[in-house]
Amino acid sequence: MTEQPNRQKIAADGITAPLRYTVFRRIWLASLLSNLGLLIQGVGAAWAMTQMAASADQVALVQTALMLPIMLISMPAGAIADMYDRRIVTLVSLAIALTGASALTILAGLKLITPETLLAFCFVVGSGNALFGPAWQSSVSEQVPPEALPSAVALNGISYNIARSFGPAVGGVIVAALGAVAAFACNAILYLPLLVVLLLWRRVVEPSRLPREKLNRAMVSGFRYITNSPPIKIVLLRTLVMGLIGGAIMALMPLVARDLLHGGAQTYGIMLGAFGMGAVVGALNIHELRKRMSGEAAIRACTISMAFAMAALAVSTEPVLTAAALVLAGAVWMAAVALFNIGVQLSAPRWVAGRSLAAFQASISGGIAIGAWGWGHLTDYAGVEVALLVAAGLMLLSPLLGIWLTMPRVGARNEDADVLADPEVKLSITGRSGPLVVEIEYRVSQENARAFHNVMQDVQLSRQRNGAYGWSIARDIADPELWTERYHCPTWFDYLRQRNRSTLSERALHQQAIDFHIGPEPVRVRRMLERPFGSVRWKEETPDRASKEVLPVVATAAGSST
Repeated sequence: MTEQPNRQKIAADGITAPLRYTVFRRIWLASLLSNLGLLIQGVGAAWAMTQMAASADQVALVQTALMLPIMLISMPAGAIADMYDRRIVTLVSLAIALTGASALTILAGLKLITPETLLAFCFVVGSGNALFGPAWQSSVSEQVPPEALPSAVALNGISYNIARSFGPAVGGVIVAALGAVAAFACNAILYLPLLVVLLLWRRVVEPSRLPREKLNRAMVSGFRYITNSPPIKIVLLRTLVMGLIGGAIMALMPLVARDLLHGGAQTYGIMLGAFGMGAVVGALNIHELRKRMSGEAAIRACTISMAFAMAALAVSTEPVLTAAALVLAGAVWMAAVALFNIGVQLSAPRWVAGRSLAAFQASISGGIAIGAWGWGHLTDYAGVEVALLVAAGLMLLSPLLGIWLTMPRVGARNEDADVLADPEVKLSITGRSGPLVVEIEYRVSQENARAFHNVMQDVQLSRQRNGAYGWSIARDIADPELWTERYHCPTWFDYLRQRNRSTLSERALHQQAIDFHIGPEPVRVRRMLERPFGSVRWKEETPDRASKEVLPVVATAAGSST
């Protein structure tokens, strides 16, 4: 009886509530150091490129090299995060990033670095971070209770931006005093605390009674879930646009410091620090922003504010004014990205959390990576000022997307429903038997036909995002009250997964459809094996190879869990 009030009190404590949980606190502090190292390396890499290449597009490609891997491998990374122990995945990904940072340090120390090798090892470090991101972010829900999850998401954003507040300035000092090689070495060293903390984390793993999906099937499952989830699709599209336009600030920052402010590495670090300070301010106010404004209104305010900040950045030649514009840009950038992130995390069930977050990472990082390349080319032709003014104009127009892609309302996390009992099986089948055809017969009064059909459109999305395909709804022309829902699952195991992936809200939706059913008999469910090759022995004396693999017969599930 005391657990619920305690949880409510923790939730009421606001942004710092997740730090009360030991595992989250340790990982958060270690990730702060890791983020610090990554930002110090970013300053060293960007400044080293400005010394080796005069072309603006090559300078912008440093940002592309760090972000492009997230776009390219985020979906496999998300599938891996959902399939395997997330702690092991994070350790392997950190080892990859550490290898890239160490190799970059050694080559820079031996003065063997070139623009090509610099970009290549930035790509390796970015690949490690791309694999790390979905596993790390989706494991947050295992470190804190559901009511603390929004604050934990915001705190993870704060971790990065606290590091960005002073990390680039520290990086600028290190580069100015000791050179880029020292910045690369700092990054390698600061990976170590996070490796140690993750090694010490004793994650509780709940083994699945079903074998894990293969990687390609897991990726297809994630893609299918996202494409059949309108709220997540809207958030991802808006995130992509934000990255494409807003990425101009980070991509062109070295050129702003060099060409507009006529400064050096230290000036560049200070400007990045100003952006990071603003981001911390934005993250600390996420709770108030969500409480006072709808998602669409908050994103609109953020994008308009960022447009003015980018315009000020383009026309300013004074470090103080530029820093003030960057504080504003950092605050609204962080607020928008955190709102997108929270929207995805609270919309996706646990089984696909890693893949959904991977898609989010691909959207924001892919937008930044592609945008950085484009803004770099525009700068080569027209100059930094024009590029930033064009970006500001596009950002000012971006809220018009809300007319067609309105941000969904985000509430509490959609929790997973209880595991269902398997249906009764009398045919000797294995987990690989399939395809399976499911037919569900409803009897609906004719005056409720339109309302029932509307509900079934939502049921269709629910079935498809959880694993079904070939869905249809049909009405008997000789008996207008009789409706038949029909869908396929590739195998028996896929059907069992599809049944148990439903969230509480989806179960309620299925029950809503069943509530339309009239008559003395319950809804009738047929589960049939299509093309039953292997379930029929060719001769009476042929051994039944499936006899050792057939799943045990258990109690029949409730009608609402078709």
